[in-house]
Amino acid sequence: MYNTDRPNREELPSTAKLIRSTIIAAIVALVLLVTVVMPAEYALDPTGAGRVLGLTEMGEIKEQLAEEAAADAAAQRVAVQPQTEAPAPASVEPAATAEAAPEAEPAPEEPAPATAEETEWKDEVRFVLTPGQGTEFKLTMNEGAIARFSWESEGGPVNFDTHGDGAGRSISYEKGRGVPEDEGELEAAFTGNHGWFFRNRNNNDVTMVLRTGGDYGELKKML
Repeated sequence: MYNTDRPNREELPSTAKLIRSTIIAAIVALVLLVTVVMPAEYALDPTGAGRVLGLTEMGEIKEQLAEEAAADAAAQRVAVQPQTEAPAPASVEPAATAEAAPEAEPAPEEPAPATAEETEWKDEVRFVLTPGQGTEFKLTMNEGAIARFSWESEGGPVNFDTHGDGAGRSISYEKGRGVPEDEGELEAAFTGNHGWFFRNRNNNDVTMVLRTGGDYGELKKML
């Protein structure tokens, strides 16, 4: 026998109150989905609130880790597959031909001397990545600005992701796995931060050297 009093009909919430509470709960859930869950889990930030709260960067790192894990798994599956030996090519006796007079080799072209603008760097940073460690460097750039870059790894190749973000927008320019070095130009698709995320997947420390020049504000370490 229970001593709990049964509520009166007047104390029970009406149908209108239940519907209103359901609608409010759905709106709150939708707001949390757009401003918290999507930026933190999938790096999708349609409102820009995730970038302000620092959740979009967390989602980008999760996406990067998921892609690296999938690529590593695919590489392992390929490595364990048995490789068939290609048949040896049949020997063919060369036909007798008349001896031709050897042609004179053209003189090699001398490379044009590099200009001061091409060789002078605005910033140069050197840093060490321990096994499994990742870090990120970005340039503050205006839309359409072009920056020159050159980076190399000492101790083993690295995984990298060249991307940008700003004002609620994000873009991925290039990704690579097991790359020892890279150089070129980076043109900003919009005003914001544009640069590189590096990760060391080796079993030893790797020393990175990053050099930048051209049209940008400053080089910042993000992670």
